[in-house]
Amino acid sequence: MDWPSYPESEDSQNIFFHQEETECTWDDEKKIADWLKALIKEEQKTYTTINIIFCNDAYLLKKNQEYLDHDTYTDIITFQYEAEPIEGDIFISIERVRENAADLKTTFDQELNRVMAHGVLHLCGYGDKSEEEKKVMRGKEDYYLSKSCF
Repeated sequence: MDWPSYPESEDSQNIFFHQEETECTWDDEKKIADWLKALIKEEQKTYTTINIIFCNDAYLLKKNQEYLDHDTYTDIITFQYEAEPIEGDIFISIERVRENAADLKTTFDQELNRVMAHGVLHLCGYGDKSEEEKKVMRGKEDYYLSKSCF
């Protein structure tokens, strides 16, 4: 797969937002990036580049099949390229987030923020395979959502 090149900032710490085969709008990209940066800092991690790619179900299903050999829809896939400092890509299906928000009786924005935090927490080293890992992950998500300013 050919990955696009992204500009480097002067401080070499970047969180970029992209869209592939979908449209997603949010109120304040900088506010979201600052919140995610604070999450990383509180987890006592450093990072270089994190790309958050919003996409549709078909796009993410293709990634799931191609790279993880899974033939299922999902709301998020996280690819970590470096553990410290963190570098990775987070793919999020807007369609899955919208459906999950309706199923969970929450807002789209709240669910999207949860999923973004989930992806960043994966990059920070948290898993969600076992029941105990899922419990820790959900607790971390809830904690960071409570600290958001939106």
